[in-house]
Amino acid sequence: MSGPATTPGGGSVRLRFDIGYDGTDFAGWARQISQRTVCEVVETALSTVLRVPVRLTVAGRTDAGVHATGQVAHADIPVSALDTRSIDGDPGRLVGRLAKMLPDDVRVKQAASVSDHFDARFSALRRHYRYRLSDAAFGAEPVLARTTAAWRRPLDVEAMNAASSALVGLNDFAAFCRRREGATTIRDLQRFSWSRDADGVLIGEVSADAFCWSMVRSLVGAVASVGDGRRDVDWCRALLGERERSAKVPVAEARGLCLVGVDYPEADELAARNAITRDVRVATTEGAQGCCGD
Repeated sequence: MSGPATTPGGGSVRLRFDIGYDGTDFAGWARQISQRTVCEVVETALSTVLRVPVRLTVAGRTDAGVHATGQVAHADIPVSALDTRSIDGDPGRLVGRLAKMLPDDVRVKQAASVSDHFDARFSALRRHYRYRLSDAAFGAEPVLARTTAAWRRPLDVEAMNAASSALVGLNDFAAFCRRREGATTIRDLQRFSWSRDADGVLIGEVSADAFCWSMVRSLVGAVASVGDGRRDVDWCRALLGERERSAKVPVAEARGLCLVGVDYPEADELAARNAITRDVRVATTEGAQGCCGD
């Protein structure tokens, strides 16, 4: 799925899709047998509209229950399919067509042609996640319950920020990741901070070059354990010395997590970025399973 977008005869074009979804009723992004997944629903809709098989490459393979407002995917589409399906070669017209077909809990928000060097996964510089956490005695506000997790103890934001900042940087996050055979757990965590919104809900902002399986929710669970006083501020930093997933780290609920954005380099830097990322992935034998599920 990462080859050239345009064949020698100019037969296909690479399209970028910006996607949002409520992950509550999905079994994650990736296709699974007998499961409703975001990938399956979007690919089916695209294939129906364009009347050609469509396979998507995605920036972040989100887990069951995790949401997205800024997911990014790409696919190579025959030019003939764009020209003959009432969109006159304009990928933007796909958005309206897809809105009529997709269920209410997933939307393709933008569609645009991109360079053949653009790869939703390998070109990404960083992914941005947001976590919503309520420590109110009553739990989460009912109208926000699908996107806000509840923590049953009061949380100290200052302590959480101290614990979070100690994790920022290039580190081995093995203690926070579910193991994948041959996969590296070294990640560059570039931002991890907490604040309260006007309603008192804690908002966690987490950014990294990539995330290993279950990493974001494990980071949230660990830092929340500091925030409620059960662990001291230095505990999270000490976990970086472990080389296997720690059973001491609680995994926060999926419902509070949302992929809010993916950053990419300028067009003339895409090829170089792809090469760097591919070298890292091949060296650690992560292969097609991806690096950024949560």
